[in-house]
Amino acid sequence: MATHDPYYVPAQSKWPIIATLGMLVTMFGVGTWMNDMSAGKEHSHGPWIFFAGGLILAYMLFGWFGNVIKESRGGLYSPQMDRSFRWGMSWFIFSEVMFFAAFFGALFYVRHFVNPWLGGEGHHGISHMLWPQFETGWPQLSNPDNKLFPPPKEVIDPWKLPLINTLLLVTSSFTVTFAHHALKKNHRGPLKMWLAATVALGACFIVLQAYEYHEAYTELGLTLGSGIYGATFFMLTGFHGAHVTIGAIMLSIMLIRIIRGHFDADKHFGFEAASWYWHFVDVVWIGLFIFVYVL
Repeated sequence: MATHDPYYVPAQSKWPIIATLGMLVTMFGVGTWMNDMSAGKEHSHGPWIFFAGGLILAYMLFGWFGNVIKESRGGLYSPQMDRSFRWGMSWFIFSEVMFFAAFFGALFYVRHFVNPWLGGEGHHGISHMLWPQFETGWPQLSNPDNKLFPPPKEVIDPWKLPLINTLLLVTSSFTVTFAHHALKKNHRGPLKMWLAATVALGACFIVLQAYEYHEAYTELGLTLGSGIYGATFFMLTGFHGAHVTIGAIMLSIMLIRIIRGHFDADKHFGFEAASWYWHFVDVVWIGLFIFVYVL
C-alpha cells in the first residue's frame, strides 16, 4: 500500500490580504509620484503614499515569514513541503529573470533599431524626416528634441565606480558560497564570518551606487529626463539596486537567524533561498555592467 508524507495545511491567514493592500498602496504612490513629476509639480504626495505602502509590505513580510519560521522550527513541514518551497523560489527567480529580460530587450530594441531608424538608416529611415538634424549614436548624448529632453553632458566611466561595484558583487558571490559550504559542514564560526562579509559587501555596493547616482544627477546631467539613454540606464540599474537591497536584507535576516542557532547541516532552505537570490542579482549585474556601462 502506498504511503504519503503528511502535508501541513496552515490555518486561514490575514497576510495575503495585507500583501495585496500593501502592493496597491505602493503602486498608487509610485504612479502619483511619477505623474506629479511629469506635470512639474514641486510638491507631491506620491513619495508619502509610496512610503506608507512600503511600511505595509514590511509589516506583512515580517509577520508572514515569522509565521513560516515558527512552523518550520516547530517541525510541521515535511519533505514534500520543502520541495514546494524550492519550486516556489525557483519560479519566483524565473519571474525576476523575465522582469529584467523585458528591460534588457527594451534597451536592445532602442539601441539597435529605433536609434538607427531615427538617424535615417535602413528601410525605416523615413523616420528621419521627423527630426532631420538628429544623429544616431550610443551612448546617446544628443536627443531628437534637446530642449524637451536635455541630453547628459557625459556618461559614467565604467572603469571607475561601476568596476568597483562589479568586483564587490562578484566577491560577495564567493563569500556567500563559502558560507553555504560552512553551513553544510556545520562550522558556525566561518559561516557567520563569510555571511557577515557578504552583507557588508552588499551594503558597500548600495552606498557606492547611491554616490554614483548623485554624481550622475549633479555633475553629468544624466537623469531620468535626459532621453531614452537616461531612462533605460536608471530603470535597469535602479531596479537592480532595489533587488540588491532586498537581497542584503534577506541575508541580514539569515545572519540573525544563524546567530540565534537556526539551521543545521541538513535543513537550511531559508539560507539556500537567500543565496540563490543573491547569485541571481550578481549575474544580472554582470549583464548590466557589460551592456549598459561598457558597450
